[in-house]
Amino acid sequence: MDLSLDIPRDHLFIRSCDKHGVCVGEDCFNESFILTGNQLIPDWQVARIEEINQEKLQVVFDLLPEVVLIGTGKSQHFLPVNTQKLFFQRNLGFEVMTTDAACRTFNVLASEGRKVVAALIL
Repeated sequence: MDLSLDIPRDHLFIRSCDKHGVCVGEDCFNESFILTGNQLIPDWQVARIEEINQEKLQVVFDLLPEVVLIGTGKSQHFLPVNTQKLFFQRNLGFEVMTTDAACRTFNVLASEGRKVVAALIL
């Protein structure tokens, strides 16, 4: 699915998300990665929601976001309670959704100038 016809100049944006991967600007990815409005961190070593732990989230926390979007692939899967606590302890908002929904939501929040981080499992 093509997500944007206009090309923003002041932040990174997700151009498309489909079964082949996710394209950010002109770069396409088929492995999990982390994205902010101005930074892309490739090769996030998470293939399944069960692999997310404090160590894997530390790079996300270090970015000091307002909100974190976690894309869980084709199906929505929720974080275990112990992993959710890592967000609550930091008073940090997070949403867990399918990866395509996380891509759409990221574009909206980033275009509004929000300090959003998308952690996308592909």
